[in-house]
Amino acid sequence: MAEHSATVTIGAPVHQVYELYTHFNDYPKFMSFVKEVTYLDDEHSHWVVDVVGTHEWDAVNDGWIPDRQIGWRSVDGLPNSGSVRFEPSGEGTRLTVDISYEPPAGLLGQIGEALGAGNEFERRLQRDLQHFAEMVAAAPSGALDPTSSSYLFHGQSAAAAGKTTLAQNETMGMGPAVDSTTPSTTSVADESLSGPDVPRVPGTSATSTSATGSGET
Repeated sequence: MAEHSATVTIGAPVHQVYELYTHFNDYPKFMSFVKEVTYLDDEHSHWVVDVVGTHEWDAVNDGWIPDRQIGWRSVDGLPNSGSVRFEPSGEGTRLTVDISYEPPAGLLGQIGEALGAGNEFERRLQRDLQHFAEMVAAAPSGALDPTSSSYLFHGQSAAAAGKTTLAQNETMGMGPAVDSTTPSTTSVADESLSGPDVPRVPGTSATSTSATGSGET
């Protein structure tokens, strides 16, 4: 398994950052590489990401501690697991994503990881964490719902670029996806990122009914 980590510091209190980060279904509205997050039940979610090809998996919640940590592990599709930690940092929050995943394509994937795919993966992960930080910065003070942020549907988001799936579009009240079946071979967020076939993993599972302290579920 390949192991990677990325961190971003956000100018908002821990509770607000935790609540905004756990609205997973909104990720495609401000992240570049997440095409779909749909909720299957109170503990499971389905993810589709686009990083030099399409990858998908079902995930189950694991190790959630309100305002401190969320975790997940895949139960089908691309093997991966990890956690996201929320820690006070001055007047803001330090958010850290730790992830392990099985490189696609077996031995070839492992070779690619050793030759630099891991560094490329971390660059892409860091890029979408920065998109999250910008989404929080553009939300009203104390807001707990990403839909209040003016950063949603910015030009580099998967939704604005027509990269979301039909299932994701239905949850957003939109029409059929432009790119629901054809993988993208170029990163939306930065065309200079052209690494090997590695997944963009935001780092979490999800729940399906809204509940304070456990995110959008």
